[in-house]
Amino acid sequence: MVYIHINPKLAISRIMFSKILPKIHTEGYKFLVIAALITIILLIINNFLGLIGLLLTIWVYYFFRDPDRTIIGDDNYLVSPADGEVIKVEEVDGPKEVGLENKKFKKISIFMNVFDCHVNRTPCSGTVEDIMYKPGKFFNASLDKASEENERNYYKIKDKHGNDIIVVQIAGLVARRIVCETDKNQELNQGDRIGMIRFGSRADVYYENYEPLVKVGQTAISGETLLAKK
Repeated sequence: MVYIHINPKLAISRIMFSKILPKIHTEGYKFLVIAALITIILLIINNFLGLIGLLLTIWVYYFFRDPDRTIIGDDNYLVSPADGEVIKVEEVDGPKEVGLENKKFKKISIFMNVFDCHVNRTPCSGTVEDIMYKPGKFFNASLDKASEENERNYYKIKDKHGNDIIVVQIAGLVARRIVCETDKNQELNQGDRIGMIRFGSRADVYYENYEPLVKVGQTAISGETLLAKK
């Protein structure tokens, strides 16, 4: 038998380093380079302006952070697709964009401000049956009309119990691009990354046959917070 010795201090240092400087989403590299170049130009002009540019660069880095998350891996739960504040827990008609307007669903809405992590994850394991992009406006994502009028992207997922679970990425007042990293007919594991939204936005989850576990005002963590239970 071979024993491998792991230095506890080194392991702790690595964990702390990953918390302070998490990896970033590939979408963030170009923005990070632009912010760094602007910082250099501002620094040449004036030290104070350079400091502002440095703060902007740090913010860009943390906006595009893509930390690993601990997923429960239990098909009896739905996990949050986004970091942010729970702003709606209600019963509604399904989204007509994916042909479910005549069916009742529970819906949870999560608002992501510009300081939240914007990488989105699937709340359940299952098959992506449909993906529908809908161009639209850019109202504040916390408003009710954002669900119907803003730019958005729908993922219709059939979970392991045969239920329809719909995740909607909704662009916000500042956001100007929804990034989809998932394909139709793709098999997903609970907590897999499905995409991101740039610069402030919202995620809606429509679900059936689960009971909500969160309340309005609660803070959710993508991939970790349990939204609902069978």
